[in-house]
Amino acid sequence: MHLFVKPFSEITAGDVALAGGKGANLGEMYQQSIPVPNGFVVLSACFREFIGLTRLEEELATALKSVNGDDIDAMQSLSDTLTHRILEAPVPGDMSDQTLRYFDQLGAPLVAVRSSATAEDGADSAWAGQLDTYLGTTRDDLLNNIKRSWASLYTPRALSYRFQKKLMGSDIAVAVVIQEMVASEVSGVSFSVHPVTQDPNQLIIEAGFGLGEAVVSGLITPDSYVVRKSDLTILEDNPSSQEKGIFLNSQGGSDWKELSPDQQTQKKLKPDEIVGLARQVIRIESLFGYPCDIEWARKGDQWYILQCRPITTLGQ
Repeated sequence: MHLFVKPFSEITAGDVALAGGKGANLGEMYQQSIPVPNGFVVLSACFREFIGLTRLEEELATALKSVNGDDIDAMQSLSDTLTHRILEAPVPGDMSDQTLRYFDQLGAPLVAVRSSATAEDGADSAWAGQLDTYLGTTRDDLLNNIKRSWASLYTPRALSYRFQKKLMGSDIAVAVVIQEMVASEVSGVSFSVHPVTQDPNQLIIEAGFGLGEAVVSGLITPDSYVVRKSDLTILEDNPSSQEKGIFLNSQGGSDWKELSPDQQTQKKLKPDEIVGLARQVIRIESLFGYPCDIEWARKGDQWYILQCRPITTLGQ
């Protein structure tokens, strides 16, 4: 029987071909005792086997060669066809059995399902934001959301991206990260090198109340904190009012929720919390040896690192 799933405890940064950039980095951080929510990866081999067994391989290859990336209607039509085929095909028994067994071993009622392309986050091709994430996923929804993650490689957005980057003929597969869901009270992103000043001795933290999707997608204006890495001095502290945030609901989904008047003007992180998170960011950058774009969350007194990728917008 083929191995289709691996836990974070068996994945390292060298496993990009198996786990994608996102999955490989999470495994590496987990093994280095960085506070990553536990999880596992449905490996790229599972995607390849699924595509082969369902006889989609030749159809996908032929379609990708013939697509005109400038024809929006043709791109949408191709995407609809490929997505429908993937979502309608059943996941073979050995794949589903392994996946559900690891889910049960994880012991989390809800997980985040994150796509992780095997060509993801390279120096020339950043797949950040191109593929889909499904939060608050239950056991009943798991296999379908994995297929939706695979299908997100063929959305018009992802197809256009592949066309622009001249990746249409490249062998790209999708691994899927299954990670214990964190009902974060505060979350956001951090860049280990300031993306505007490009000063390597400055990092920036952006923070908002609720789940990080509101910050990542630009739906709210987050607090912004700039920290000097050499001595952890807070150089800039720019709070921002926030009227609402995205929070998990009792059914496992997420909803926009109005914040109380007091919370709307409250700073998201205290100075000692800013410094504490900055230490984690510096540690992660040191681990990987390149400037990092990090998604993080905080629940109670616990920090969680949700993912890490290279910053691809800096000059050489």
